[in-house]
Amino acid sequence: MKALIILGAIVGFVIGAGFGLASSSPWPATLWRACAAALMATILTRWWNRVWLEGLRESLDQRRSKRPVPTPSSHPAKK
Repeated sequence: MKALIILGAIVGFVIGAGFGLASSSPWPATLWRACAAALMATILTRWWNRVWLEGLRESLDQRRSKRPVPTPSSHPAKK
């Protein structure tokens, strides 16, 4: 989870810096926008990770509950 959040922060920083440089902003404003974008991307990545993991857990639980448990009486007797 930490690696995913760090990746989200890096991507957000690069996007924020890219938009700051594209708008020809001064360096302090570009750095501020990059840091704010990194924070927002980190928060969104953390939220998305939790939603994704919860969906994965629910899917696994559903798969487990559908699988029948074999019992000795359910198999026909061999002759």
